[in-house]
Amino acid sequence: MSNAADTIVDIRALVKTYPGKAPVEAVKGIDLAVCRGELFGLLGPNGAGKTTTISICTTRALPTSGKVTIAGVDVVAHPAEARRYMGVVTQFNTLDRQCTVFENVYYHCRYFGMGHAPSARKAHELIELFKLTEREKSNVAQLSGGLAQRVQIARAIAHEPQVLFLDEPSAGLDPQTRLALWDIIRELRQRGITVVLTTHYMEEADELCQRLAIIDHGRIIAQGTPGELKSSIPGGYVLRLRFNLVPDELLAQLRQLPGVTEAQSTGAAAVDLYADRGGPLVAPIVNAAQAAGAELHDVHIQEPSLENLFLHHTGRSLRE
Repeated sequence: MSNAADTIVDIRALVKTYPGKAPVEAVKGIDLAVCRGELFGLLGPNGAGKTTTISICTTRALPTSGKVTIAGVDVVAHPAEARRYMGVVTQFNTLDRQCTVFENVYYHCRYFGMGHAPSARKAHELIELFKLTEREKSNVAQLSGGLAQRVQIARAIAHEPQVLFLDEPSAGLDPQTRLALWDIIRELRQRGITVVLTTHYMEEADELCQRLAIIDHGRIIAQGTPGELKSSIPGGYVLRLRFNLVPDELLAQLRQLPGVTEAQSTGAAAVDLYADRGGPLVAPIVNAAQAAGAELHDVHIQEPSLENLFLHHTGRSLRE
């Protein structure tokens, strides 16, 4: 965990409630600290509260209560000052469709007070860095999703922010483009930029993030390095079992199998088994089912993963 001197994004007791006949509490008391130079991820399903949290951090939404500081600046009390320290790429394409690639980056520099010549130099530099030189004079409306995302990131870091917020950066991208984007994100971190990204892709969080927090229903349910989180799962492996019925006798026998650390009933005829191995347990499970007068209809084995961690804490798949 970071100390105060290292912390660049500090979120304390953050709550966001949307009013209405049935008020919706999108964020429920989140505490989070991100270190300088860190690549930090917020992982969770759609609707978990990730985007709301990022919206508050980037001054696009006001919290109901709690406090967020970026580089020591309170985002509610001093939003204009806080924005100087951050770059933001939202889920949606926010490029000016009436402008070229060059103009989108150039005018962003001018917006942050840079003169004409420095803005032009910075725009050319970033366009070259992101391998967009051949598209410099193209209207952004003509770009593919992957190219447009690269322009958005180039524009977001044009004023040299200390923190870059990426909200679902690879959503909608094909696998090849997603891998290329991952390389860009790693390059930004190597340049000393703190990166905070939200994602519902487990492999993206596992591959990119030094630390991450898993969010569900507006609360952080676990946080740490990907390795720490995966190793915290009881037994590591999850065997999702489906029977024709699950009598109490069967559940008791499953819990006593060698290597099994936990067995949870997840429905009338379903059991999630946490164990230190996978395939070798199938035969003992079949035998236990036969002894209890039940039949095993389906088994799905999952190796240690962030998906399993989410499943353990919430009882459902991250993708549901």
